Amino acid sequence: MTKDKIIIYQLLPRLFGNKTKDPAFNGSRTENGSGKFNDISDIAIKEIKKLGVNHIWYTGIIEHATVEGYPEHDIPNGNPLVIKGKAGSPYAIKDYYDVNPDLAENVANRMEEFQDLIDRTHENGMKVVIDFVPNHLAREYKSDKMPEDNKDFGENDDVNIAFSPNNNYYYLPNQELKLPQEILSRYPDQCYTENPAKATGNDQFSAYPNNSDWYETVKLNYGVDYLNDNASHFDPIPDTWIKMKDILLYWAEKGVDGFRCDMAEMVPVDFWHWAISAVKDRFPNVIFIAEVYNPDLYETYILQGKFDYLYDKVGLYDTLKAVIRNEQPAQNISSCWKSLNGLDQHMLRFLENHDEQRIASRFFAGEAVKAIPAMCVSTYMHQGPAMIYFGQELGEPAEGKSGFSGDDGRTTIFDYWHVPLHQKWMNSGAFNMELLSPDQKDLRKAYADIIKLAQEPAIKNGAFYDIMWQNTNSWHFNSDKLYAFLRYTKNQKLLIICNFDSQTQFPHVVIPSHALELMDIPRPIKLFFNNLVYNYSTNIGTEELIDQGLKLEIMAYDSMILELNY
Repeated sequence: MTKDKIIIYQLLPRLFGNKTKDPAFNGSRTENGSGKFNDISDIAIKEIKKLGVNHIWYTGIIEHATVEGYPEHDIPNGNPLVIKGKAGSPYAIKDYYDVNPDLAENVANRMEEFQDLIDRTHENGMKVVIDFVPNHLAREYKSDKMPEDNKDFGENDDVNIAFSPNNNYYYLPNQELKLPQEILSRYPDQCYTENPAKATGNDQFSAYPNNSDWYETVKLNYGVDYLNDNASHFDPIPDTWIKMKDILLYWAEKGVDGFRCDMAEMVPVDFWHWAISAVKDRFPNVIFIAEVYNPDLYETYILQGKFDYLYDKVGLYDTLKAVIRNEQPAQNISSCWKSLNGLDQHMLRFLENHDEQRIASRFFAGEAVKAIPAMCVSTYMHQGPAMIYFGQELGEPAEGKSGFSGDDGRTTIFDYWHVPLHQKWMNSGAFNMELLSPDQKDLRKAYADIIKLAQEPAIKNGAFYDIMWQNTNSWHFNSDKLYAFLRYTKNQKLLIICNFDSQTQFPHVVIPSHALELMDIPRPIKLFFNNLVYNYSTNIGTEELIDQGLKLEIMAYDSMILELNY
């Protein structure tokens, strides 16, 4: 039995379950509230699954720095000088062995509540993905939940030397940390002392991080001496490697099925080879997804690092965004797979995530429907995973400022906030479409139709053939607005055509003789095409198909998925 194509639904529990309709700008947890693990109910999970999803990426699970703590539970308040936003960044980890207490109904039972969420997800036949943040941690990191015999990060460091492979951090001896003046001026009654200063998370080996640096985080030391020609010191195994491997195993033992590894390319590939091998020795089905943006490193992190999948951001995402925005022709999509040199099955495709602008925002497309053909391309192009971000399927525009985050088309990850269109679908826990507009209902159905077809045999297991080379610059095919390709197995052949235009297109789609040969289609013969989404069928002889093309009518921002039979 073949495996299903991985379809991931990313959500932030802090935002997913927040029911506050009118949150205060820069509001506290007390003012604006926070979503909880329990808000991701059995009903919610079942409705997410109905979209065709089989993995949920729960973002912001591991405890990160926040301004408002829980002193009554021995969780102190955080220092706002080294925290971005009152809710804090999910990528400034405060304790790798704990979960975010904001997400618990009962803070004392927070780990049990997360375990229940894992169990609910599994009981509904889906898998759990969480973030693993290996490159940096919060400046106020302190674990109170690690195993008793463990030593905390930095506990045994020699702080008087800049680098040692035995240290967990990089130090700037005899220098005190000087935070950006803009940050200090926001909180004149606060002070933060770090002496000696530690290197900042985005590889800033200076005691003077600026406002655009990851000043709230500290860079972890994996045995690379960055200030001395990046010299590697990996034998014996550095202490940070051991600590991080143990953390991965800790969460895998709790039933986590996959890790989205933040800024994986900032951590040496040798570590990943060692750690992923160790985890998969015990948990062979756990998947590892890497956030890597440098295409020159793709092959290294897949083949040597042993990652299962990598972000396809600088390739397909950036190209699709440009095509949607009429900044590039659709034919440029072909260059994305060509540049991957056979690594396509390892690429995770998406149109939204927590880092990117919402499609419906004025900063991206302005209308969610414009991305429907792009969703088809990103889902059907190859065998690798596809992902959507909660609210994407409803056309969430992420309008307005929230606090730390400005009005930039992104849903904040730093503030206690709401996601208005998602709240309509949440409908006080009913998770239905009663409050959605007709357009929102249509959009969600369009996403469900696209995602469900991802499990067609030719999509999840088949070969890929780009037919743009035969159709580009042809009088009968608008390659600026149309993208067409084939997916096929021995028993199923699909022709997929995506229209990125605001107008109906009337192409003549040629399938080259070479493609027919690869699909083992005899000639001459009559071929029958049936649409898998809605009621439409047509037929054409192979010679006419090669010479003149299949005449089609494709509506604005629509796609056709035609099954070919003979």
